[in-house]
Amino acid sequence: MDINVSRRALLGTGVGIGAGLVVGTPAAAATTRPAVAVVGCTVIDATGAPPRHDMTVVARGDRITDLGPARTVRVPGDAAVVDGRRRFVIPGLTDMHVHSSGIDTIDPPLFIANGVTTVREMSGYPTLHEWRQRVADGTLLGPRSVIASPLIDGSPSLWTGLGAPYVEVADAEQARAAVRQVAADGADFVKVYSRLSRESFTAIAQESHRLGLQFAGHCPDDVPVTAAADLGQRSFEHVFTSWYATSRHEDEIRRALSELTVEAGDYNGWLHRVHPLELAAARGYDPRRAARVFARLRARDAHQTPTLVMHRVLDLPGTVDQDDPRLRYIPAEVRAAWDFAMQEIYLDGRTPQEAAGHQELFGHRGRFVGALHRAGVPLLAGTDTGTSYVYPGFSLHDELELLVRAGVPAMRALQAATRDAARFLGLGSGTVRREAPADLVVLDADPLADIRNTRHIHAVVVRGELITAERRDTMLEAVAAAAGTATQVPARIGCRC
Repeated sequence: MDINVSRRALLGTGVGIGAGLVVGTPAAAATTRPAVAVVGCTVIDATGAPPRHDMTVVARGDRITDLGPARTVRVPGDAAVVDGRRRFVIPGLTDMHVHSSGIDTIDPPLFIANGVTTVREMSGYPTLHEWRQRVADGTLLGPRSVIASPLIDGSPSLWTGLGAPYVEVADAEQARAAVRQVAADGADFVKVYSRLSRESFTAIAQESHRLGLQFAGHCPDDVPVTAAADLGQRSFEHVFTSWYATSRHEDEIRRALSELTVEAGDYNGWLHRVHPLELAAARGYDPRRAARVFARLRARDAHQTPTLVMHRVLDLPGTVDQDDPRLRYIPAEVRAAWDFAMQEIYLDGRTPQEAAGHQELFGHRGRFVGALHRAGVPLLAGTDTGTSYVYPGFSLHDELELLVRAGVPAMRALQAATRDAARFLGLGSGTVRREAPADLVVLDADPLADIRNTRHIHAVVVRGELITAERRDTMLEAVAAAAGTATQVPARIGCRC
């Protein structure tokens, strides 16, 4: 078994990797911090209930302690008061698929400034666990996190030499040993990847169950999505393998996948080889087959994390704005890594015919997500932050917009980033109610009228700590300053993992 965290020398030696960690408050600070009251607001609690107007929400410590009509709720005398009139309160947001860059002055404050109070980290860097403890100690402000293992891939791995932490397994024995190792190292769940054999994948599922760990990630090329769900895979990331089983061309696609060989680290070659198979699957979409597939996924409570914002960058690279104002928050070295990944991994060798196919695919991806929603397959909002031109915090709002464009109602899109994400992670209610975690976002406009209004953030409450509009502006200015002066960054590339 080869456990490898190799890196491109081109990108330098770097520093520790990881971010987006638990919001922590020492017990003493939690008991002495003033209460927070949002007075006279409209509450959108993410349960699916209608908005409630002229409400007051009170938080003390890390819990919501009172919630009700403004005329009946007593505002504590020590409370920091937020004027909620003509404003809307939603639960703190969750990004269910991130790969943080590794700079503690960049990612954590960007998540918080964008109302992202929880993240699921999909790369198992040891530094993530160290930072989680730091934030729990109250020395770093950032979202709470659930942290994957290093990705477990088949042999040879797509990520050899490319910067993501991975474990390469060639058979069932190595697969079981890998699960035991990542469990001993403290992973919250097992991350599975594309080139696992069915034998290895089955062994991972069995060993994960034995140890009480969940597993999630890519659906391996060698494993139909329904078989993976039957074995217990909790979530499927991205939209590029899930639809093989919904196509009338599945048998031919499966034969082609069984014959597919990829050299170690040849992610670009794998992308080129699976592209026509993706296109064939999408063009052969069969609603009757899809209905059967979706029913099995729903019965297994298997979730889909579409990461449409990542797919838009890679399918439609012409949509990337090289003058995006959000680039001021990204260090030059990270942007260089993004450009390297875009050109050398994702776009190198892409023919005009393939480019046209990717444009077509992006439309199919959206329609597929809409079909998943209508069939009742639970969706999770994730971005694949860390991929080129997918921005920490900001891009979750882009993902919500793309989900709605795909046909997901605004409330359901919001739930994919709040209630449903919290339920999946087992981290509280993800709603606005008494005794729920005091993670809130105060918006200047109604997200149910237009999901793009989640971007209009007035204030954020993170485990009872108020980030006012003024403090939020200061945080963003500090991030821009840090980005402009960063000279050492993690030696890794933009991740599509």
